[in-house]
Amino acid sequence: MSHLFTIENLGTLFMLIALQLVLGFDNLLYISIESKRAPLERQSFVRKFGIGLAVVLRIGLLFVLVNLIKWANVELFSINLNDYIQGHFNLHGLIVLFGGIFIIYTALKEIWHMIGYEDINADIEKKTKSAGSVILWIVLMNLVFSFDSILSAMALTNVFAIMATAIVIGGILMIWLADRVSKFLEENKLYEVLGLFVLFIVGIMLLTEGGELSELIIMGNPIEKMSKTTFYFVIIILVLVDLVQSRYQKKLFAASNDKKN
Repeated sequence: MSHLFTIENLGTLFMLIALQLVLGFDNLLYISIESKRAPLERQSFVRKFGIGLAVVLRIGLLFVLVNLIKWANVELFSINLNDYIQGHFNLHGLIVLFGGIFIIYTALKEIWHMIGYEDINADIEKKTKSAGSVILWIVLMNLVFSFDSILSAMALTNVFAIMATAIVIGGILMIWLADRVSKFLEENKLYEVLGLFVLFIVGIMLLTEGGELSELIIMGNPIEKMSKTTFYFVIIILVLVDLVQSRYQKKLFAASNDKKN
């Protein structure tokens, strides 16, 4: 037991917790947006229970991947449509592709609801789902997001206890942050729009990752994974554009009021 508490393992644990938080940002954003579909009085419970259940399943997924990682990358089938599309699909790639498609669909649907309805509150009431249904989707998408963090953790250490501990601590921190992120988005509707576009980019990132894992080639062009550096750079640009635009709109609004007066 004492061999677990070495300086090296403790340093790795700290790095893995930080990794869980960095890679968990997009997951937390999805949870905050998806949980709004549950009845209002159940939303906090849905977020916390969904994350808690997902943490348990994530540890199970970790155990499976540690022991069966080679099977996750075994080719299941391939496609070869002349020069149009080619690919060699495995379980890992298919799961990530599905996650990317679903997240893009979710983001676009929410954006469409925002611009297509005059009464946003009435629309929210119409699209309310059961708490169980929302928890199911939170857990499923959490598992999709977890592939990156688990594979990254396996690259840093082969000690199962260290990886599992990092997942648990990361899950606890996500539970603590979930209500705060949701409250912030609820009180700042403009940032909710920004969050949806960030979620859309997350979907694109997962699609490119799944495409690379599946060795997809479309019209002679191989699909390459979007790097995390590119992803965070795009997010920073989006945030800066949003801040500048909101300040500029306030100035225009103030100038318009001055002219009227």
